[in-house]
Amino acid sequence: MSELHPLDGGFLELEDADRHISLGIGAVAVMAGPAPTRSEFTDWLTACLDRVGRLRERVRGSRWDVAAPVWEADPHFDLAHHVRWTALPEPNDESALREVIATELAERLDRDHPLWRCVVVEHLAGDRWALIVQAHHAMVDGISGMTLFERLCDPVDDEPAAEASPKSRGPAARWFDLTVRVARLPVAAPRWAISTARSLVPVVFAAVAPSGSSSLNGPIGRQRRYVVARASLTEVREVGTAYSASVNDVALAAITSAYRTLLIRRGEDPAARRVRILIPVSVRESTADHVLDNRVSAIIPHLPVEESDPVARLAAVHARVAHHRARGEADAERSMLVVAESLPYAVVALAFRLAGRFPQRSVTALATNVPGPNRRLTVNRCPVLEILPCIPIAMRLRTTIAILSYEDRLVFGITGDYDTTPDIDVLAEGIESGISELLASAAGRLPDQRG
Repeated sequence: MSELHPLDGGFLELEDADRHISLGIGAVAVMAGPAPTRSEFTDWLTACLDRVGRLRERVRGSRWDVAAPVWEADPHFDLAHHVRWTALPEPNDESALREVIATELAERLDRDHPLWRCVVVEHLAGDRWALIVQAHHAMVDGISGMTLFERLCDPVDDEPAAEASPKSRGPAARWFDLTVRVARLPVAAPRWAISTARSLVPVVFAAVAPSGSSSLNGPIGRQRRYVVARASLTEVREVGTAYSASVNDVALAAITSAYRTLLIRRGEDPAARRVRILIPVSVRESTADHVLDNRVSAIIPHLPVEESDPVARLAAVHARVAHHRARGEADAERSMLVVAESLPYAVVALAFRLAGRFPQRSVTALATNVPGPNRRLTVNRCPVLEILPCIPIAMRLRTTIAILSYEDRLVFGITGDYDTTPDIDVLAEGIESGISELLASAAGRLPDQRG
């Protein structure tokens, strides 16, 4: 058995605090050719399980949160609990696939079993099929989630060794750890309080300070919507080269353009400081690339939706992200989680429960950029043509956006609340048009590449 880290367990607490949310992170692979038979897929997936031991483990909590939850082997593991099959109705197009994805995002993973599932989607138009792979946020963050997805794909010769499970600790060792944490509480608690205040004061102040209401923030229901925007990674890099910006800057500038358009179409003023966005920042060391857990912090800049000029928006995004990184927000939150490791889990659990029930009104969106695989993937020898990222919504955020690169394509997977985002397609269209505007502006600044 191994304990969940505070952030891993925190996602379970956040989900428990709101009956309307499901905190599963997903990736959808679109494959060429017909779907495998059930027996073929089962044989293939069974072989994959040997490479990822965590997929056979479930979470077991302790009564009254005396100790942190632990990963333990599921004594009744049955692969059938984790595999579903569905077929798309006519016309079998992407809109039908997106409806299936939205339905899967809304359904919680079963806590009585390992926290993952696969859905095989047959009869996708164009002689294709799809595989939805979903794992709970308690198990993976964006990067480790993509690592999990890659390890479920067909192996290659230079693939890393199978995941090493953390060393199991018996009950005596865990009780000893708990005793040490309680003994350290008089020292650790003040440190944790100071660290928390330093990193979260900007968020808390913005949440309680008077501010204009926004349709982007508010209560959410149980159903979801899901749409996709696409861009050429080569073209995004061209824009970045022209304006000395990163791929992430260009993607955020396009997202800013999309939210600006959405607010205007809803009759809302895209004023300065209207859209504050949570941007997860990975703090994962290279030595932990293949560990399935959460190692993220975050920054929370305002998107410059007040800027009507696309180039000015890009410059403002670049400056604001750089400012928040330089301020050390991500490092402060990382330090807070490190200190939380030394606290009794009951204290940490209570903090996450309060956060889940607090009606924050400051942050209105979330966007996370995850580097995708740098090689062509196959699933049961079927080429993976495209990967669509999908992440949950929670804590009054009515939309979230996952950005994923794969081969020469940058894909934006946009999740929305069903009742309050009937116009979610505006975001997808706005992202694509935002990148097109920047590409057109950059054309005159780049040297002619034609021979």
